[in-house]
Amino acid sequence: MAYGSPRTEADVEAYFTHIRGGRPPPPEALQELKGRYRAIGGSPLETITKRQAVALGVRLDLPVFAGMKHSRPFIADAAAEARAAGVHRLIGLPLAPHFARMSVGAYEAALAQAWSGPCEFIGGFHDHPAFIEALHALLDEAMIGWQPERVFFTAHSLPARIVGEGDRYDLRLLATCELVAARTAALPPWEFAFQSASHTGEPWLGPDLLEALQRSDARRVLVCPIGFVADHLEVLYDIDVEAQSRARACGVELRRTASFNDRPEFIEALAEIVRPRLGDGA
Repeated sequence: MAYGSPRTEADVEAYFTHIRGGRPPPPEALQELKGRYRAIGGSPLETITKRQAVALGVRLDLPVFAGMKHSRPFIADAAAEARAAGVHRLIGLPLAPHFARMSVGAYEAALAQAWSGPCEFIGGFHDHPAFIEALHALLDEAMIGWQPERVFFTAHSLPARIVGEGDRYDLRLLATCELVAARTAALPPWEFAFQSASHTGEPWLGPDLLEALQRSDARRVLVCPIGFVADHLEVLYDIDVEAQSRARACGVELRRTASFNDRPEFIEALAEIVRPRLGDGA
């Protein structure tokens, strides 16, 4: 399961409305979002998620179905596809490494509503050794022939009130950073920053990546978006366009690690995450 994305610019309004729980977005916010998708030539997220599903199915020799939280094919569509294929038991795997009730919990609720049969839900894999190893490989690859002065690990921000409600999404993110840093030899000094906060009129978790870049004294920085496993708007625009522009304005050379997409080492990591849930003989 993945977040979803509009297939065309004409689909952006319906997609944005779905994210907002059925409330139409303000015209200015809609135009801004359309401009962001236009700037990256549209989101490849649906295509990538389906490739990930196919690759994982081949690796596990099991049927894998792709469903989106906010666009077609919805999670309910994927559940219906599984039912039509004769599947009786599902494993729900959101492609979001770090659990938060507000985000990953919504995948679980959508799946529970769409599927009445036996189902096991994987609510995050932020500290799984295979995931940490895959992140380590991305960092090593990014630093071949180039040494940053600082590494920024990033993930999507959420409203700050979740911490007061007892959801330590922030600590799960830091745990991933610490595990990867311990695994990666000669890693430069690192820090964590949130990105992609929405303008909702309430405080969101920080520090924000754009602000962190502006105050940093490092001239070469590497961004490693640990909260995302595929190319989509938050990577291709929020980092590659928006953060890159801020970095240039500050005289900073910014690079980022490659996205996992359907790289074999990531598919193998997903397989290792899923295998213990398959039961005897898997």
